[in-house]
Amino acid sequence: MAAPLNSSDLQPLLDALSFSPDNVPLRRHVAALLRDAGRLAEAEEHYRMGLRQAPDDAELQLGLAKTYAALQKTSAALVVLEELLRAHPDQAAAHLLHARLLAQAGGPPQEARTAYQTALHLDTSLRDAELEGLLGLRPAAQPAGGGAPAEYQASVSAAGLDERALFAGLEKPQINFSDVGGMDAVKEEINLKMVHPLQFPDLYKAYGKAAGGGLLLYGPPGCGKTYLARATAGEVKASFIHVGINDILDMWMGQSEQKLHDLFELARVQAPCVLFFDEVDALAANRHDLRQSAGRTLINQFLEELDGARSSNDGVLILAATNAPWHLDPAFRRPGRFDRIVLVTPPDEPARVAILDVLLRGKPVAPGLNLAALAAQTAGFSGADLQAVVDLAVESCLRESMKAGKALPVQQSNLLAAAKQVRPSTKEWFATAKNYALYSNEGGTYDDILTYLGIKK
Repeated sequence: MAAPLNSSDLQPLLDALSFSPDNVPLRRHVAALLRDAGRLAEAEEHYRMGLRQAPDDAELQLGLAKTYAALQKTSAALVVLEELLRAHPDQAAAHLLHARLLAQAGGPPQEARTAYQTALHLDTSLRDAELEGLLGLRPAAQPAGGGAPAEYQASVSAAGLDERALFAGLEKPQINFSDVGGMDAVKEEINLKMVHPLQFPDLYKAYGKAAGGGLLLYGPPGCGKTYLARATAGEVKASFIHVGINDILDMWMGQSEQKLHDLFELARVQAPCVLFFDEVDALAANRHDLRQSAGRTLINQFLEELDGARSSNDGVLILAATNAPWHLDPAFRRPGRFDRIVLVTPPDEPARVAILDVLLRGKPVAPGLNLAALAAQTAGFSGADLQAVVDLAVESCLRESMKAGKALPVQQSNLLAAAKQVRPSTKEWFATAKNYALYSNEGGTYDDILTYLGIKK
């Protein structure tokens, strides 16, 4: 058990906060420490001050709700949670706290069950056996014929849950292409498939081209594929559905295929919509590599949905990201499916400057930072690598601030020293990708890798 926090431990942070009262991340951190230490009245004050500066900060709202709950101000906590969940319906921890408060307050059982099931759908690690007992959600044994346990099914039905509804309005991204540094070729592909058809519908209709389609983004990890997908939705003010492997795969036979179908149906209803499959190779592996028929059945369902065999995919842009496109079943690259496969490379120097500028926003930094010089020292770095550089620089600055007893700004020297500690994570990926591009590239799919590496085949 951690030792209790005392005043001397917190005083340097409080001094730093008085020196920089507009530092929202620091105030959030101090408030959380105070809450964990049981100093709830002080924590409440800091959370409220932080929310006056950043009223839409989800972490501050959740922290204030937890503080109210600990103070047994249940009504106030519920008000904060409802406001938080209206703006951020994907906050699993907020749904869990909402369910717990509703159960403790003797609220409508259906509402509490719905909140709890939503929390689990977003994050299965939040399962709470005690809360399940309060809500009557204890699963029974599996029936002999297969499928989900009857008692559990009844509980879900009683709660009025609809798996598709849990995704509805999950995200309306506020970022767009102007927030994405570089990637001009990828943006142009997306413009042709999604943005321009919505802006010039008559022109595209004259050529028989519909909005939507499939685009596969591949490249080393940490280079912004997911961020770009969100920006695509924000560019056309479309709905955004982020699909991970946990959202699809189910232990009950036939349920994975049903979940996949439901997500496509939801995207069609919400068109224009960006349906984004992260790490798609986990769902669309080469069928020759699969020993179990269940995996092949899911892939066949995926292909059927991409084809729009039963329902039109007009207005649905299906984006997918993978670090290993060579593991995908070749059927996914057939025209009409993921017929465009685009390499997302590490950011070039101007893009690295833009990324560093974004990462340093809101942090105390010394005037006149030369980000161009730092970008020149980070060739081959991914966006995630640059985040690691900034994190290391901030940690170094925090150590100096603790010794000085006040918040010191991040200096150029902190950033340059941090850059020397980080190695570009993309090198290993390109070493593997080069082999595929040279020796397993009959159709020229991976020629972009050779072009980027400056290799003539």
